[in-house]
Amino acid sequence: MRCIIAEKPSVAREIATIVGATNKKDGYLCGNNYLVTWALGHLVQLAMPEDYGLQGFVRERLPIIPETFKLVPRQVKSGKEYKADPSALKQLNVIRSVLGQCDKIIVATDAGREGELIFRYIYSYLGCQKPFERLWISSLTDRAIREGLQNLRDGKSYDNLYEAAKSRSEADWLVGINASQALSIAAGQGVFSLGRVQTPTLAMVCSRYLEHTGFIPVPFWELRLDTSHGNHEFSAITRDRIESRSAAKELFEKQKQQKTVIVQSIKMKEIIQEPPLLYDLTALQKEANGKYGFSADKTLSLAQKLYEQKYITYPRTGSRYISDDVFNEIPGLIAKLSGYTIFASYVRKMADMNLNIRPVDGKKVTDHHALLVTGCIPEDIGYDERKIYDMIAGRMLEAFSGQCIKDRTTVLLNCSGLLYAAKGSVTKVTGWREVFNEKEEGKDENKELPILTEGQELHTSGVQLLEKLTKARPLHTESSLLAAMETAGKELENEEQRFALKSCGIGTPATRAAIIETLFSRGYMYREKKSLIPTEKGLAVYDAVKDRRIADVEMTGMWEDTFTKIESGTAEASNFKKGIEVYASQITGELLNTTLSLPQEEAAFCPKCGKEVIFYPKAVKCSGTDCGLMLFTTLSGKTLSGDMIRTLLSGKQTATIKGFKSKAGKYFDAALVLDEEYKIKFVFDNNSNKGSKFKKKK
Repeated sequence: MRCIIAEKPSVAREIATIVGATNKKDGYLCGNNYLVTWALGHLVQLAMPEDYGLQGFVRERLPIIPETFKLVPRQVKSGKEYKADPSALKQLNVIRSVLGQCDKIIVATDAGREGELIFRYIYSYLGCQKPFERLWISSLTDRAIREGLQNLRDGKSYDNLYEAAKSRSEADWLVGINASQALSIAAGQGVFSLGRVQTPTLAMVCSRYLEHTGFIPVPFWELRLDTSHGNHEFSAITRDRIESRSAAKELFEKQKQQKTVIVQSIKMKEIIQEPPLLYDLTALQKEANGKYGFSADKTLSLAQKLYEQKYITYPRTGSRYISDDVFNEIPGLIAKLSGYTIFASYVRKMADMNLNIRPVDGKKVTDHHALLVTGCIPEDIGYDERKIYDMIAGRMLEAFSGQCIKDRTTVLLNCSGLLYAAKGSVTKVTGWREVFNEKEEGKDENKELPILTEGQELHTSGVQLLEKLTKARPLHTESSLLAAMETAGKELENEEQRFALKSCGIGTPATRAAIIETLFSRGYMYREKKSLIPTEKGLAVYDAVKDRRIADVEMTGMWEDTFTKIESGTAEASNFKKGIEVYASQITGELLNTTLSLPQEEAAFCPKCGKEVIFYPKAVKCSGTDCGLMLFTTLSGKTLSGDMIRTLLSGKQTATIKGFKSKAGKYFDAALVLDEEYKIKFVFDNNSNKGSKFKKKK
């Protein structure tokens, strides 16, 4: 009897259908000499300090460094304590029973570091010693599953992958537990969460915010000259900035007297724009955030759903390349899209093209190749899922299309000794840009200049004086934060340079979304439209740790590189563990001697019973046990500040708040007030809408 263990029930059902295990049982499927069960994600985790007999936060016993880590069933919070998740206990018993009935195990958890850890922790916790083989696939199509089952690999060949995953898990425990307890003890009030990746990520958000808000704009001036040749009007801007108002005004007065301008030079350059590489998960998350405002977590969830529906390949990939054998399948996958309306006409043109091989490099493929669509074309899928599918399908077409070629022209105009520059470009070969037919961003792109000759005299039609201000770097969005995490804070646009730093980014494509969501849940930051804004609590934590080792982005990136080396067998997990234990001791000492300047928050009281309310990361709740008043702090895509909540609790209406987002994806502005049932409702300026009650969202 063979046992197959998948990561999720949906994946287990797909595999069970292929192997003929069609009889449904409680927690597994069986048939044709197979038992197929599932893990429900992380069923087993590292034990908390309480499981070692260490209750509460005590300065004298830090750092906590277990000699051997214990494994326990997944824990859930019950009151002030944690207890085993009943659903986890139930499924572990099912898996124990299934493993007991088989003589061979096939591991079908997700083919990556975390998928390996999920199985190995279960395997170790249950004390199983039966042999196992690994199903390693990149899509859930019937063909991929069948081929994978015919090419099972010895489970022991993934021991290094497991060691890397275990090292990551234990490092997160050592850093997170000790740092969180140490900072909480130093603060003297409340509980604060720090983490190996979480804290340097918070540091990047806070440092950018402080840089942005502390930025002092510097004024400068430019002159804009309008001219024409034939019927073609165009403008040029002074080549050099003018640093003083008086100089700018003086030049302006002189220039507006001039009637002609001389073409001093014309420079033309052919620009070749290579098609973008295929998506990995991080690139997909960044662009989905930029295009649609999707959070990293939402994009991952949508992509995972598309994967489980067989429409795309494995989404948790860190590679933007494919190998030669996968490239052999690309013409067939492209041909399948000829029946997909929005790309049909372009796909027909691709039939006569030589496919671009830039994304083909087996040496740059990690656990999984880049994101691709499968041969299954979606028909009835959700609106947001469709957006993600179209992005992946369109990017696949772009990546294998030809170059976009442009002629870029720069003209220098001389007006009585002052130089003006005009720029424009003409697309000669559209290439990959034809897939979505999107204009390239930038004021000089796709602006055609007239045909001019050096020394030519043109008539001016006007001069304008423009006053401008230097701009701060923008606040982080999830897109820019993901990019910073990917390259350990180094801001790089070049795709090849970004690839070179991938091994030392912080987090992994599979975990970065969860890290960002953790910062929201801890109350350390919130979204303001697309921007990420640290809370006072987040800034206080950052101020306390910004000069400490735990906030060092590059050091965290070096650890990620070490995990990769452990996975490849070029570094020893035991050596890493010794190093992380020393590090945990160092940061514990640093944080115990840290001063945390917490914002003094004004007390707020329940409008229903008069007792004090308690502020939690995601909600505000009355302290009265019989009252039941609770207000959630997220409403229609907006995080409500403490001041907004206090205004509502006092019975007053807030000022108009900008940037709420409706279910249809449209932004709107409204004030808020509590109704007679103590529910939050919208108040619109025109009073034409009675408001929408705020209900709990799960």
